[in-house]
Amino acid sequence: MQYLLFILLFLFGCSPTEPEDVYGCTDESACNFNADANIFDNSCFYAEDWEDECGVCDLVPSNDCVQDCNGVWGGDNEGWVELWGQCYNIETTTTLDLGFNWLTGEIPVEIGNLTNLKYLWLSNNYLTGEIPSSIGNLTNLETLSLYNNQLTGEIPSSIGNLTNLTTLDLDNNQLTGEIPVEIGNLVNLRRLDLVNNQLTGEIPVEIGSLTNLNYLYLNNNQLTGEIPPEICNQGDSTPSLDYNKLCPPYPSCISQSDINSQDTSECD
Repeated sequence: MQYLLFILLFLFGCSPTEPEDVYGCTDESACNFNADANIFDNSCFYAEDWEDECGVCDLVPSNDCVQDCNGVWGGDNEGWVELWGQCYNIETTTTLDLGFNWLTGEIPVEIGNLTNLKYLWLSNNYLTGEIPSSIGNLTNLETLSLYNNQLTGEIPSSIGNLTNLTTLDLDNNQLTGEIPVEIGNLVNLRRLDLVNNQLTGEIPVEIGSLTNLNYLYLNNNQLTGEIPPEICNQGDSTPSLDYNKLCPPYPSCISQSDINSQDTSECD
């Protein structure tokens, strides 16, 4: 009998559970319609006010799609490269001169897509970070000028792909590591300027292959070891190597003033 009373009380004495209050937008025509909401909270917003050109409707302006270089909303810049807010046509851009433009941040890797570039000047800016390895894609390049920035890291080995280079100016940065042996591939170089960086290690033997050089500037770095005698095979008869940590014996083409300026405290 007690068990039967318990069942009856359970069946008829319990009131049904009230649905939980869910506040939200209950208008199905709104961008933020909430099917679970049962209480309208006046939060609805609508496409005519908030939908962007790509059909995305939200309240986050940073998500809004933009026109690409072809004028296509949300496009992928096919045939173009966008650098520092400007568009450059891949086929027709052969010169890019952005020196003295107060540029900041890193050099975009997309710069390597401008494969018809012959002249690239980004000097006298405030660029930071590493030189992107994609720079090695610019195989038509004749001038690469990145001096007077705040670039760090190593000189990418891909720079050895730029066999048409006649001028390579990387001076007055904060580059570290060794001079890549691939520099010896740049047999058309007439000017190589790596002054005022923090380059270390030995001067690569391959530098002797640069027989067309008129100017070789490696001074004011932290280069060590013996200078390879092959350096006298390159085109500059008086290369500038002062203020490094280079050790004797010194090849015949090294000036006495450059010899006298070496910090030999770590030489054997």
